[in-house]
Parts: sequence; structure tokens; C-alpha cells
Amino acid sequence: MEPRRKVAGEIAQIIGGQLQGQLQGQLADQVKRRYAAWNDPRAKLDRRYRRSSRVLTFWLIVLALLTAVGTLAIVGVIAPGIGVGAALGFAGTSVLAVRTNFRMRAIDAQRRELQAAPVREPLPARSSGARQPMERLEEAEDTLRELLRQLDSAALTSVPTDSVEQARATGTEASAAIRAVSRQLQAVERARDTAPPLDRAPLVEGVRRLRAQLDEGVDGYCGLVAAAGRVLAESTASNPRQVLGDATDHLAGLASALRELSR
Repeated sequence: MEPRRKVAGEIAQIIGGQLQGQLQGQLADQVKRRYAAWNDPRAKLDRRYRRSSRVLTFWLIVLALLTAVGTLAIVGVIAPGIGVGAALGFAGTSVLAVRTNFRMRAIDAQRRELQAAPVREPLPARSSGARQPMERLEEAEDTLRELLRQLDSAALTSVPTDSVEQARATGTEASAAIRAVSRQLQAVERARDTAPPLDRAPLVEGVRRLRAQLDEGVDGYCGLVAAAGRVLAESTASNPRQVLGDATDHLAGLASALRELSR
């Protein structure tokens, strides 16, 4: 019975270590997500807008009370001096209410400007193999967004609008597929780090394979960026649709392959 108890104890320790590692990884991810959500520019603007809204509500209540006091002074219920004070207070409070309303409008305009910007996931940990590819992807996304914005301007009539829109949609689709592979890679890395030494070989191979897929996806995305840059540099080229279309088709096929592999 003693050997069985010893084996059972070892199994319990292994399972407990795996569960503890998984829980720690989930907790760390949850903390990172909440921290990123709190510091998101949209969330900051929303908090500022709500604070300004509460302040404006307070000023409106004060204005309503001062209006009531002024009305009572006019009908002679209270002393005229109190009515004069209420009128002065009404004027000052109106200025504050108008300024708060202008502030709310400015914040709302900033929120509308940010609606077009994508909400990005937090970057992987620096120890993760997904960190460097995802940094490359974010930089490429910013570059592609600016290139397509310029290609879509009225001054560059040689670039068809439908080609630009197709490239933009394909880039968004490819980014989602690449980020799905990145999440898989991070999950397998956590499993590798918490698994017993004898069980790590398949996980190490899985990490290597997913990292190769991630690099391939980012390279394909950067290829679309390069094609857009060439079209912009030669905006008077005879056939810009073909240059941009070939890169878009290649990236669309790569994104489709990544989605199939992630399933």
C-alpha cells in the first residue's frame, strides 16, 4: 500500500502544480486585460464625460433653485434683496453650466475621433515568443492605415477605391487571424512552463510550430504594407490595381490558412 500512496501523492502534486500554474496564468491575463481597459483612451474619455455630465446636472439643479427664488422675489413673497442675489448667482452659474457643456462637447468629439481607431489587445509578455511578432504587427498596422488613407484621397485618382477598400478589409481580417495564433502560442507556452519535464517535448514543438506560423502571418501582412507603399510611391503607375490586388489576394489566402490551422 505504501508505494501506491507514494504514487498517488506524486500524481496529486503534479496535478496541483499544473492547476496552480494555469490559475496564475489566467489571473495574470485578467489583471492585464483590466489594466489595459482602464487605461484605454476611450475609457478615459468616457470617465471624463460622465464626470462633466454630473457637474452639468448639478449646475442645472442650482439654476432651477435660483430661478425659483427669483420668481418668489418678483411676486413679493421674499425680500427683493434676496432676488437680486439669486439673479447674480443665476448669471454666474449659467456661465459655469455653459463652460461645462462646451467641455462635454469637446470630449464627445474626441470620442468620435477614436471610434475609427481599433481597440488593440495588450502585447504579450516580454518573455513570450509572441511578443516580437506582435510588436511588428502593430507597427505594420499603423503604417498600412496611413498608406491606405493617402491612397484613398481624391488626389490619387489612379488608385481605384474598391482596391483600397479590399486591401483595408483584408488587412483587418488578417490581423484578427494573426492575433488568434498569438493567443494560441501564449496558451501553449503557459502549458509548457507548467507541465512536468517528461511531458514538455510535444509542447516545445507546438510552440516552435505556432511561432513559425505567427512569423509567416506577420511577414504576409508586411508584404501588403510594402505593396501599398509601392503603389503610393508610383501613384501614377499604369496599373496600380494589379500591384495592390496581388498582395491583397496573397494576404487573404494566408489569413484563411491561419484560421483553418487555429481551428
